[in-house]
Order: sequence, then structure tokens, then C-alpha cells
Amino acid sequence: MNNCTVVDSLISDETAEIDFMDSMTEYPHLAYPMRAVRRAGELLAGDILWTDENRDAALETFAIANSWRDSHVYPMRSVRGSVVQRMRQGHIGGFTAARPKRMSSIRNKLRRYSVNLEQINDIAGCRAVLDDIDGVRQLIAACREIPHELKKEYPYIDEPKDDGYRSHHMVFSFSGGTQRSAFSGRRIELQIRTRLQHSWATAVEAVGLYRNEDMKAGQGNRDWLRLFQLVSLEFAFTEGCHPITELPSRDHRIAEIRVLNGKLGAIKFLDDLKNATSYFSNFVHGEDRPNFYLIKYDNTDHSVRVEGYSSPLASSASLGAVEQRVETGNDNINAVLVEVSKIDRLVEAYPNYFGDVTLFTKNLRAICDGKQAIEYTMARQQIVAPKPKVTPDLSWFKRRHRW
Repeated sequence: MNNCTVVDSLISDETAEIDFMDSMTEYPHLAYPMRAVRRAGELLAGDILWTDENRDAALETFAIANSWRDSHVYPMRSVRGSVVQRMRQGHIGGFTAARPKRMSSIRNKLRRYSVNLEQINDIAGCRAVLDDIDGVRQLIAACREIPHELKKEYPYIDEPKDDGYRSHHMVFSFSGGTQRSAFSGRRIELQIRTRLQHSWATAVEAVGLYRNEDMKAGQGNRDWLRLFQLVSLEFAFTEGCHPITELPSRDHRIAEIRVLNGKLGAIKFLDDLKNATSYFSNFVHGEDRPNFYLIKYDNTDHSVRVEGYSSPLASSASLGAVEQRVETGNDNINAVLVEVSKIDRLVEAYPNYFGDVTLFTKNLRAICDGKQAIEYTMARQQIVAPKPKVTPDLSWFKRRHRW
């Protein structure tokens, strides 16, 4: 099967088509020389002044950086298509998503590490969230055969980060061939994780987002960070993965989780998180089915707005415009551009922006009650009744909601 035409048809009902037959002109290309990209990266690592005298220079810096990031959209979609193809061939249950990196995250990485803008591995990334750990192992092996150069792997499942983060990362250098040579060499990061690992990672981001603390980077309330670290180990125990050896024994771990939950009121906080988020959507009836969704989380009132786009060019331009308003201090928003195959995958792939931490909360409650966390396939068999095969009602995505 051609790598550029794939049907996202998986056990988990990931059935929408990812179509890569669009003209290359429909995707953003790099409009600047690489020396300009390197210089823009150097400037982004420092302070950008938005005075009248410096405004034009600042706008040009972000225009160059946005052009470099946008030129990763086609390689990102192609790598995701290759992943979907291997999931379908291996009958691996799960779903996929992709996103270009937020400019604020790019700037933070440039400040923390001694890298140039063109050396960042995850300017664009794909995510595969699978039903269980066996599917993860199977897909990791299959993705080593993707027709792009595998530059590096980060085995954060077998070697978790100190904070408890677990996911397997693979960095590919896109091989465009003759027709797509303009995109050759773009680095795309693939993250492969289980639904249980995904629920942990997105809960960390959701709590950090609401509390305005960068918990993903290890910053913020120490009790919350410790709770997440301990729960990650409990999830690893459930999935039969390697433990973080310096953490306490299981009995002591569960006892400490209970203490921290009581101190933080963690379960109640997580239960209330969804209700604290207002959700809005903006779609034009009769438009082509969107492939890209711009999620805008307002840090002031915790409202979420979603805009759908069928054009890669239009969606990239909208993301850049929103981020410019944030940089100039006109908006207090976290924005991310996401590609998913179906509308109802949006919250599932990026629940942190919607305050949806249901799976994590359910398992935290079970742990505090002295039970073992439930891995997704077991939860599906024991808890979730089979869904009837009906046409989904997506009207909820075209009106205002209180979450």
C-alpha cells in the first residue's frame, strides 16, 4: 500500500481516512533560507521586545519560526499515516493524533537546552495511544520498519523519567524522495503509549494547566508532583513494566498515595476539573470535514474554544495569528493545533485541554480503596458495556457545553 494513502481502520473504530493525495502546494513550505531559521532560533531563546522600534523585527522572527514549524505538517501527516497502516496490519487497537509544537514550548526548549531551532526533534509529533502494553511492544517493533530514517529512540517505558513519565519516543528524519524533497530531513517525533500511560500524562498536564503550573516540566506543587510519581509506579505495576527502583515498596507507596490524596483533596479536585471548564466550538455548516482542530484554552476563565479546518495552510496561519496575540500580551491563551481522524477523537487525544481526567481519577480512587489500577482492555471487558453500532450524534460539537 502506498505510504501516502492510508485508511485509518482499526479495531478501536478509528475508521476515518487520512488522505495524503493533496497537492504539495496545499501544504506549507519553508519560505526562508536555513541561516534565517538558525538566527530566528537564537532570537527566540532570548527576550523578544515588542516596542514600536522592534515590532517589525519581532514579527519577522516569528514569521520565520512559524514557516519552519509549518513545513513539518506534511511530514507529520505522512509519518502518522505510516503508523496507522502498521496498526491496521497488526490489528493493534488504539488511536492516533498529531500536532505541531506550540511556539511557547519551542521557546522553552531553546532556553533550557543548547540546541538550534532546526535541531529540535519534536517540532511536529505524532501520538499513538494503544489499548494495552502488548500493542505498544508490537507497534514499536513495526515502526522500526517505517520508510524514514530512525534517528533515535527514548525508551521511557522501560526507563521511566524520574517524575514517572512513561512513553516510548521514536525520532524520524523524513525521507521525501523526489516528489517531496522540499520536506526531506524534517524531524518528526512519534510517541507510543498505552491508554493508562496516556491518562497519567494528560492528567499531569490538565492539573498543571488549571493551576497555571508547568508540572510537565517538574514545576509546581511538590505534593501533586509526588502523587503523580507514585501513581505512575502503580500503573507500571499494573502493566508489568519496570519499576523505578528508588521509590518505596508497594504497601508504603499506596499508604503515601492515600495520605497525599487526603491532603490535596485530589480526587475531588479531579472530579471538579471537568465541570470547571466551559467549552465552545466554531464550525461552518456544510464545510469540508475538518482534519485539523485549533484548541484555544483561556487561562483566565478556563474556557475552551475549538475551530475546525480542512486546509493545512489555513490552520497553520490561524495558529500563528493566535500565538502572535499571546506573545504581544493581548491574549492569555494556550493554543494547540491538532490533527485527528474523527471529531470524537479530539477530547480523547488531548483531554487535558477539556479537563477530562476520568480514567486517571477512576484508577486513583481504586488505588485509594486498596484495589489495583485497571488496565484499559480489562476495564473495557469488566466495566464498559458493548456499544451498539449506531451513527454517532455529533450535534454536541456544534453548540456550547458546560463540562
